[in-house]
Amino acid sequence: MGRDKALLEFRGRPLVLHSLEKLRSLGFTPRIVIGYEAARPDLAAFAPVVADNYRSLGPLGGIEAALSASDADLNLFLPVDLPLLPIEFLRWMIDRAQLTQALATIPRAQGRPQPLCAIYSTALQTPVASALSTGDGKVMRVVGKASNETGLRIDSFDVETVAAAGAFSLGAPVRLWFQNLNTPQDFEQAALEQTPSFE
Repeated sequence: MGRDKALLEFRGRPLVLHSLEKLRSLGFTPRIVIGYEAARPDLAAFAPVVADNYRSLGPLGGIEAALSASDADLNLFLPVDLPLLPIEFLRWMIDRAQLTQALATIPRAQGRPQPLCAIYSTALQTPVASALSTGDGKVMRVVGKASNETGLRIDSFDVETVAAAGAFSLGAPVRLWFQNLNTPQDFEQAALEQTPSFE
């Protein structure tokens, strides 16, 4: 994108605010995970920030940091650059995770796991920290290994299947829900989509 995506304005508000408003409307008190040793007073103006404890190990370091700072059993992670993801889907996924009490609740979109928009149990924190200490930052591999070690299952499901079953209001087309805004072209296309308000 060539600039900080969190503060990029989407439909008149920074992307980070879109994500935070969804989380708050679901009853959460959200936090923003930032990079290792990052100083982000600009983001701290929106919500409390939690710094990654590991340098250059990718998103898994952020997941570990958030889990270590959490006092909840289940934790919803929402990337900043998925503005077309409907809040109804997030609500449905929360209900599913509370029912199954799985170690991880991870959607699949177009057959691909989406581990950065998922629900993780705090039981993952210790095995994730252990993996990170050895330099392993691969989210799905580490979560899978933790599932084997703890005996707690991973709940994974196909978004298209549950959407087709009418489990929640669709909003934007399902194929766009997990489309990251990585380029100016992605951003322009997403801004053209007509989606209902979640408020």
